[in-house]
Amino acid sequence: MFAGSAAIFAGPEKSVSFTKVQLSDQFWAEGANFGDFNHDGFQDIVCGPFWFEGPNFTVKHQYRPQNASFAKQNADGSTETIPGFEGALGSKNAYSDDFLTFVYDFNADGWPDILVIDFPGKAAAWYENPRNAAGDWPRHEGANSVDNESPAWLDIDGDGKPELVCNAHGYFGYYAVNWTDPAATWIFHAISPKGDWGRFTHGIGLGDVNGDGRMDLLEKNGWWEQPASLSGDPVWKFHPFPFAPGLGTAGAAQMFAYDVNGDGLNDVITCLNPHGYGIVWYEQVRTNGEISFKQHMIAGATATDNPTGVHFSQPHSMTLADIDGDGLLDIVTGKRFWAHGKGGPDPESDGSPGVLYWFQLQRLPGGEARYIPHLIDSDSGVGTQVVVGHITSASLLDIVVGNKKGLFLFRHNP
Repeated sequence: MFAGSAAIFAGPEKSVSFTKVQLSDQFWAEGANFGDFNHDGFQDIVCGPFWFEGPNFTVKHQYRPQNASFAKQNADGSTETIPGFEGALGSKNAYSDDFLTFVYDFNADGWPDILVIDFPGKAAAWYENPRNAAGDWPRHEGANSVDNESPAWLDIDGDGKPELVCNAHGYFGYYAVNWTDPAATWIFHAISPKGDWGRFTHGIGLGDVNGDGRMDLLEKNGWWEQPASLSGDPVWKFHPFPFAPGLGTAGAAQMFAYDVNGDGLNDVITCLNPHGYGIVWYEQVRTNGEISFKQHMIAGATATDNPTGVHFSQPHSMTLADIDGDGLLDIVTGKRFWAHGKGGPDPESDGSPGVLYWFQLQRLPGGEARYIPHLIDSDSGVGTQVVVGHITSASLLDIVVGNKKGLFLFRHNP
């Protein structure tokens, strides 16, 4: 159903607007993604155990077993059974079995498969597209335990194929797929010494921090430098820096290395606390060859923490994408709705809008940069994942969100 349109002005010469489409009000996952699952030439959207047929997204198909439901007590004393996990349609806190969803053709048959990252500490499994055959999609468990609340599906070793970057068994590292037999159990490669990182560790990402052409690993306490060779699983060199300082186990969420101000050095973009406040970019500064960072606040805890006055809590997921087509990567993020339930311990966990924003990057003379906030919606927010891509248009980027309010597509208006 169509729930309205919000106009967002990205500058004097070009406007950007999105139309909000709510595909479902049921809570099945805090991640969602897209792919042409039935090979009809249109992108479909997947969230939880269902995929929705594009281009209209009104027909849904169940691709894996799922019978989650909860009992809702109505005002008249009657009880109603609601499909899905308990989210905004209920009142109590619950979690899904799908924190993040990725789409990739694992068996190289030309049909996109679906990778589901379960609740932190549980398994990651991919579901093999049956190429329009009826029934459940075959399940292949790649990893039996994936820690961290923001694992990434990215190419860490430069072989042209993605790996699952996460924590596992007390280490930072990645699961590598055996591409000659993708259904086999994946092998975990540790890149750090063993530490106290666990299933609910927050903050991880990839990017080339030092400009040597290799992907480094970012985490809330610093960055791990990828060595010239990964043979024998060497421990990567750790460079400490407090990207999310003073927050105990809270940490960051998704983390990115990107040249924000155009000086040729990759900076770091992340949040300060996914269950609190703060969206920041850290400007890379080099002194006598040593790398350090200078913090720039994009959105903080109060209206006075940044020049724009924008502030909201729980920025538990974000991504980078060129929303306005100017060649620069902007930030898409928002408030995770009911991260720990209604009235939970997180600030503004009840009663404040579930906002979704894009922050427009503008590079200024003299190596300066700024982010201009644009409100997309105030009744959706994000989950533990927010995805941007060419879903309904080959030229414009749409946004898809799955969370405890349901499943949303934000269609980029031409």
